[in-house]
Amino acid sequence: MKTTKTLTEGQRAYEAKRAAKAGMSLDKWLTSKQRAQEAEARAREKAAEPPKPAKKPGFIGRLIERAHKPL
Repeated sequence: MKTTKTLTEGQRAYEAKRAAKAGMSLDKWLTSKQRAQEAEARAREKAAEPPKPAKKPGFIGRLIERAHKPL
């Protein structure tokens, strides 16, 4: 991910202003920003996973289902 070495002067100044507004140092701000991006990526991956197939109803569940059906 981005570090202070890969940021341009303008980007570094912008991030420094945001860090000061949040009451953090630039390094701490960038690491928290990176952690948030990684968490968002994990959430997107988890959302993209197909849902697990529904479990078949058990014996009692099938009996109750049959009891609710009309004759």
